Amino acid sequence: MKVAIVGASGAVGQEFMRVLDEQNFPVSELVLFGSKRSAGRIFTFRGVDHVVQLLQHNDDFKGIDVAFVSAGADTAREFAPTITKFGTTMIDNSSAFRLDPDVPLVVPEVNGDDALNAPKHIIANPNCTTILMVVALKPLDNLSHIKNVQVATYQAASGAGLAAMDELALQFSEIATGKTTPTVEHFPHQLAYNVIPQIDVFQDNDYTREEMKMYHETRKILHSDIRVSATCVRVPVVRAHSEAVWIETERHISPAEARAALEKAPGVVVVDNPARAEYPMPLDCTRRDPVFVGRIREDTSSDYGLAFWVVGDQIKKGAALNAVQIGQYLLTHRK
Repeated sequence: MKVAIVGASGAVGQEFMRVLDEQNFPVSELVLFGSKRSAGRIFTFRGVDHVVQLLQHNDDFKGIDVAFVSAGADTAREFAPTITKFGTTMIDNSSAFRLDPDVPLVVPEVNGDDALNAPKHIIANPNCTTILMVVALKPLDNLSHIKNVQVATYQAASGAGLAAMDELALQFSEIATGKTTPTVEHFPHQLAYNVIPQIDVFQDNDYTREEMKMYHETRKILHSDIRVSATCVRVPVVRAHSEAVWIETERHISPAEARAALEKAPGVVVVDNPARAEYPMPLDCTRRDPVFVGRIREDTSSDYGLAFWVVGDQIKKGAALNAVQIGQYLLTHRK
């Protein structure tokens, strides 16, 4: 396939290249696109140097089969007609099209067939926190319909991009050398030695946009009336997000039944041995493909509730890997 990456120099764009290689995606030709700032940069893919081209409104996407796009919502909206006008499938990592009824929102382990009906030639990659959660929810929802979800996220600096990851490292360095007011540019407050209970901007209901993404996107992906209440928190971890999840189902599901279903589920690894202090942690899950689940137990506040802990690499499964898996699904299922 002839493949394009839009936003090639960013954290997710770089991860796209690594994942395409790791997954042995059949790339016959790779074309990289970026902004004026990144145009001209050179990146190596499978031993061949590729120069980043300036993203423009022209015919550069003619003949390209699939474009993996991670360039922000505004750029995605502006360039979608240019990218798709010759039939290129655009797999977009931004929030631009996620709730568009004519754009499927896809996590292949959960609703892969939705990708086969994309009338605008656009498929949306969900928010990273939503991806990690729904991979764990799906096998449990198959046992009994999930009515309600409460989730608290512990989101790494990687969710805010490469510059934010660098800022966290800089803050720790500055504090270690005695600086009392470390550099704060990419977060609302100092993140080092702190947690920030705000990701994205607050909405009229006092939930942040990140939190409402989890509500709306989960319902769309699962085709469900499920209700989700989220509190999203930035923590001083470089990479890999964690989530504490509580669910309420229509019938009682025992922890043993839930554990068995999760162990069989695609894309899930269960790490759940509290007696030996074994449970998923960001340090162990960074740069790994699966969604890791542990701390599976009954919710003591509900007769039909379960609680569990989810960890996954935000840049990998939460972004680039999920998008590439969508491309793989199209390859194997399209007629």
